[in-house]
Amino acid sequence: MKCIETTQAAGHVLCHDITVIVKDVKKGVAFKKGHVVTEADIPELLKLGKDHLYVWEKDDTMLHENEAAEILYTICKGENMHGTEPKEGKIELVADCDGLLTIDSERLYAVNDIEELMIATRHGNTPVKKGDKLAGTRVIPLVIQKEKMESARKAAGDEPLMNVLPYKRMRCGIVTTGNEVFYGRIKDTFTPVIEQKVAEYGIEVMGHETCPDDQEKITAAINRLLQQGAELILTTGGMSVDPDDRTPSAIRATGATVVTYGAPVLPGAMMLLAYTKDGVPILGLPGCVMYAKRTVFDLVLPRIAAGQKLERRDIVAFGEGGLCLSCPTCTYPNCGFGK
Repeated sequence: MKCIETTQAAGHVLCHDITVIVKDVKKGVAFKKGHVVTEADIPELLKLGKDHLYVWEKDDTMLHENEAAEILYTICKGENMHGTEPKEGKIELVADCDGLLTIDSERLYAVNDIEELMIATRHGNTPVKKGDKLAGTRVIPLVIQKEKMESARKAAGDEPLMNVLPYKRMRCGIVTTGNEVFYGRIKDTFTPVIEQKVAEYGIEVMGHETCPDDQEKITAAINRLLQQGAELILTTGGMSVDPDDRTPSAIRATGATVVTYGAPVLPGAMMLLAYTKDGVPILGLPGCVMYAKRTVFDLVLPRIAAGQKLERRDIVAFGEGGLCLSCPTCTYPNCGFGK
């Protein structure tokens, strides 16, 4: 910071707000801290009684905070998002469509490890709506060394740190299992819940079969739906370890590869995830999905809807944050569940 004559201030960065006061009319900020003085500003500054200014002297080794914020925005920006106008060294990123927000965490950490700059985001793998705020970038000082911004570029690499993956148009088959439903002893209250949840992601239910607790019949129902073009199979019921619960073995009998039977999530520990040889996901949904507000299904479904193929490590990662607190007013996904 240094004091210079206002007449020589063009191109320099103000270190403090400059106030304008007009009696009985207004009192406010005429020029904000961080403003780059232009030739046109000089007469106005002189009218405000500012013959001298305290400024950061800008040279070829430094960038103004807004210029640096543009670099951070470029580092972040991926598919289906846009940025706000730079203001006081900050740019926010906003979703252009409904979809799944993905973030490369390790590269984000590497950028944030550089002093005097920051990127703050939502959690990755979170469903977002068009217009949602995704991230904010900021440079801490009024001016920053170009060298630091180059370090940020290198730490980020060539690919954007974040993307919004739009949901794919998918056709889903549902297999309801259980003697109690098949023989009409109780009403099927599970399927309507599933239909409502998949509709949130634009998934079409193209077929629904109800089976008794019979492994061969459940396997045959899954295969029929696959032959009819289902791109996602959801099975309900029969997912515990009781001897008469046949759904896990029926899913295995289709020839699908099981990624996991069990998840470190409550509610939802008994979920099964498998993929057919053609890459179609099959989910065995535990009973809690029928009555709990949010479960493991709500963590897995948006990622499948966005076209991600989940691995065991993805499920394991749910453990930290995998405990739903069953809040009286549910705010998911704007909470810590699954993050």
